[in-house]
Amino acid sequence: METPGRPCLVRLARREDLASIFAIYDEQVLHGVATFDTECKSGSEREEWFAKHAPERHPVIVAVDGGSGGEVAGWASLSAWSERCAYARAAEVSVYVRGDRRGGGVGTLLMGELIARARANGLGVLLARIVAGNPASVRLHERFGFGTIGVMRRVGEKFGRVLDVHLMDLQLDGVENGEWKMESGGRKS
Repeated sequence: METPGRPCLVRLARREDLASIFAIYDEQVLHGVATFDTECKSGSEREEWFAKHAPERHPVIVAVDGGSGGEVAGWASLSAWSERCAYARAAEVSVYVRGDRRGGGVGTLLMGELIARARANGLGVLLARIVAGNPASVRLHERFGFGTIGVMRRVGEKFGRVLDVHLMDLQLDGVENGEWKMESGGRKS
């Protein structure tokens, strides 16, 4: 698989990728609002996070510049939406791209691979939380068929700003976005 500017290989993340993964993530922790984490993870917290992402259900993947020996240009993961068992068919999507590689197709490459793995792993629904004011991320998700299902108003505060979050979903099991409407009592209308 290639991105428009430079070739990239997408593969499952390895433990030795954690420093690169968290260098990309920590840039948003410290300077951005793509994550609502406010402190960088310790080494043991990184290991714990990685251990929760079994490839057969909730993989972490990386896009590597120039093949297998290159630098990590971006990463993506599927995470359990909730620890409650009835939510097992749903996963949260995360996609992060290194600053110098944004806008070059790395996010698109990662999202396509992540969705393919979600289908292969038997997931039914993918969910994404995207901070308001991140149109590039909204467009990426829409390009793959995600639809906005709501806005969580004023749920976060970072860098002195109160922030809204868009909630988007992608139905993987044939139900079109927007097809389901709930009546009171949780019945399909």
